[in-house]
Amino acid sequence: MRIAAYNVEWFSSLFDASNRLVMDDGWSSRRDVTRAQQAEALGVVFSALDADAVMVIEAPDQGRVRRTVAALEQFADVFGLRARSAAMGFSNDTQQEIALMYDPDVLEARHDPVGHNTDALAPRFDGVFSIDLDVDATEDQVVFSKPPLELALRTKAGRELRMIGAHLKSKAPHGAKTRDEVMRVSIANRRKQLAQAIWLRRRIEGHLSAGEDLIVLGDLNDGPGLDEYEDLFGRSSVEIIMGTGSQQRLFDPHARMALGQRFGVQPSSARFFIAHEERYLQALLDYVFVSEGLRAAGPKWRIWHPFEDHGCYAVPEVREALLKASDHFPVVLDIDI
Repeated sequence: MRIAAYNVEWFSSLFDASNRLVMDDGWSSRRDVTRAQQAEALGVVFSALDADAVMVIEAPDQGRVRRTVAALEQFADVFGLRARSAAMGFSNDTQQEIALMYDPDVLEARHDPVGHNTDALAPRFDGVFSIDLDVDATEDQVVFSKPPLELALRTKAGRELRMIGAHLKSKAPHGAKTRDEVMRVSIANRRKQLAQAIWLRRRIEGHLSAGEDLIVLGDLNDGPGLDEYEDLFGRSSVEIIMGTGSQQRLFDPHARMALGQRFGVQPSSARFFIAHEERYLQALLDYVFVSEGLRAAGPKWRIWHPFEDHGCYAVPEVREALLKASDHFPVVLDIDI
């Protein structure tokens, strides 16, 4: 089975109020890419992936009129994708939903949130998490701007497992004017992101303690050595989610490689243009973690980076599509389940 995590930059901008794909010469929300170019590029990428399931980060908006599931299923119909059904959980107000596209012939998927809003240890992801972020003996109230998507899955072979799609994000220091203000706001936002990681890790521990197979995937917007404030807090969101010390671990080889090698060549899953420096920044932001029980199922990971993966680079149509489709690239897991 092939499972992928894919952050599609401003996917929502490609759909109209009737959840129909817009493929015209108007500019998309991506730099120097039209809506038709981005939509067609995404069609090429999704078709080439031919995945059984894709966790879509920044999926189309869910609102009073717009519907995430309807938009994704219409997109799948336009391009004839096997992953033609979609499931989502709690919506948010950022126009960047989290949703799973999957092939209903090989997989059953349903939103199955765990916990309740009065659970102090790990409330449901649409609730409020209380934690002392700055060691001042006062609990802070933390919420997810993008609540993780919790799914119960059953494969055609009868294997049951849990899946959590996540998009953690530390907000930019909007409104800060001086250097001290930027630092203060950045540190506060970083604390909130780490609190969200701790919240997510507590849910992970619940599944691992119950002996359940678990896949956690998505965009964590974080990684070892990526953040200038990492030393201040001692560890990244990635390390928290993977588990440390005597905790049961999740595994992703790219995360393991980055953690073990702070310098030198590292894998990357995203590529951003830095306009004022006229260059591109590459970073490892996207992951597919599996629990220990799934490591016995022959998992193989691959990042579809157009300049780092030979298979992607060798096919010009796929290479160019990956560059037009998004500023992130799919992280793919092939596993026998």
